[in-house]
Amino acid sequence: MSGRFGATSRRFGLRLADAIVTSRFTRWTWQGLAEQGYKGELPEFRPTDRDAVREMMSGRYLLASKLIETGGTSPFSVDVDFPDWWNNLQSFSWLRHFRDVRDPGEKLFARTLVLDWIGREGKFDTESWSLPLTGQRVLNWLRHLPLLLDGATPDQAKTIQRSLGTQVQSLRVRGKLATDPVDRLFAAIGILGAELCEPEDSADVEARLVQLDAALAEQLDEEGLHKSRNPRIQLNLLVELSSLRQAANRHGSPTFASLSNRIDRMHEALDAVTLSSGELAYFNGCGQVPHDVLVAVQANAPTPARRSRILGGYGILRSGRAVVIADSGLRPEPGFDAEAHAGALAFEFSHGSELILGSCGPAPADMPETRDLFRQAIAHSSPTIEDEDAFVPPKGFRAKPPAVPDMELVPAEHMLAVSSIGYATRFGAEIERRLTLLGDGTTLVGQDRVVAEGTPNGQLSIRFHLAPGISVQAPVGEGMRRLTLPNGEVWSFLWEGATLRQDDSVRQSAYLGFNRTIQLVLEAELEPGVEVGWILTREHG
Repeated sequence: MSGRFGATSRRFGLRLADAIVTSRFTRWTWQGLAEQGYKGELPEFRPTDRDAVREMMSGRYLLASKLIETGGTSPFSVDVDFPDWWNNLQSFSWLRHFRDVRDPGEKLFARTLVLDWIGREGKFDTESWSLPLTGQRVLNWLRHLPLLLDGATPDQAKTIQRSLGTQVQSLRVRGKLATDPVDRLFAAIGILGAELCEPEDSADVEARLVQLDAALAEQLDEEGLHKSRNPRIQLNLLVELSSLRQAANRHGSPTFASLSNRIDRMHEALDAVTLSSGELAYFNGCGQVPHDVLVAVQANAPTPARRSRILGGYGILRSGRAVVIADSGLRPEPGFDAEAHAGALAFEFSHGSELILGSCGPAPADMPETRDLFRQAIAHSSPTIEDEDAFVPPKGFRAKPPAVPDMELVPAEHMLAVSSIGYATRFGAEIERRLTLLGDGTTLVGQDRVVAEGTPNGQLSIRFHLAPGISVQAPVGEGMRRLTLPNGEVWSFLWEGATLRQDDSVRQSAYLGFNRTIQLVLEAELEPGVEVGWILTREHG
């Protein structure tokens, strides 16, 4: 109790301190230290699209796959209800599309947008100056600083440099006051990026490398996965870290080797939670990410050692062209659990380039009222009792699960076993799930068994959320379903020990919106020893 009270008091104190240093009465004290002349640029490895430049110059801004037409007015003057689009705009990640432009008019347009932002948003604002957005914006400006300064008047160049310095100074002042660990990490990343672009006589790269390496050490597990267990956060961090590593390689730093090794492990962890279809697993707040950016980040990674393994509470099975990624339901540590989803015993399955089974994904950013719905176990391909989550803390009380979920991997048999935690006190039973890949990945066998820990009561439901574009047929007289994938492959789904019903489902995409999909649901009464078996196998023809 005292520990929880102390943590709450600390968060309150930090928020209060942040409110004080960002008030209009005091922020002049750190803004006045912002004079700096940044030189050089950070590497940009993300792909570019010249058509995007032309579209923006005609007033059409396609960001996060949402098209907003401004009618020729500034995009920063448009009032939009699409948080993903707005965040993309404010971070200036789109500035990469101007990387290779040679036309003076296109360079002028990019510089005009930056100056327009400074004129409208250059003074501190809680939303547009959040630590992640500020850190990303600083790095994106520094990646393309020569472009922005080429052709600028002395006053324009001074305005851009001063704004950069002010934003970097805000990261230095506010980063240490952040209550969210990811915010602190983005502040450290932004500060290092700025340090790498300072004149050599004033830069202190080593100190900033030490600071970032220490922050990563606190926020990564031993295998390099961010403690939030959110693959999207892992990718977002690697976008920035991969660029910084290339820039820092020029400095003879004793800390660089440690940081570089840590980034390599992050790459390996990201690759582990990537399906064969090229998508990240939809767990703990991760939804669809820009595929071209993911590919670009992975191209900067060491040669992947793709194998079956357990990593950060995820079990990964790989055989042939098939990949299964299952979630033990491990709850992220307090402070890292803001986007935690109830994914215990859930899994996603892909074969070749096709996703076959997945999760519904996180709630749409513009529909916050659905946030809790998409976090529930029923939004995952998982077994549940009475459609409830495995671990449910008392109302209004944030508590850790009673134990670490048990997960066992037998690589030689391509078998993964995982057990639920948290059902026993409510329903007198837990669930044990076994997943096995056979036939070089062409068959997936599942067994969901009820383990009595009292007098079981309730209904066992096992959900399989099919990927978009999969059609389902029920052959007459056969206890099976035939699934036809978008690429024409046909898979058979067979089961025993339960009844099957078919229902509607969705797969949420931040870029394409809702995809209407289908879910298959197996149901059985909860009794001691009840076991439901199912098989998903590819038909050869």
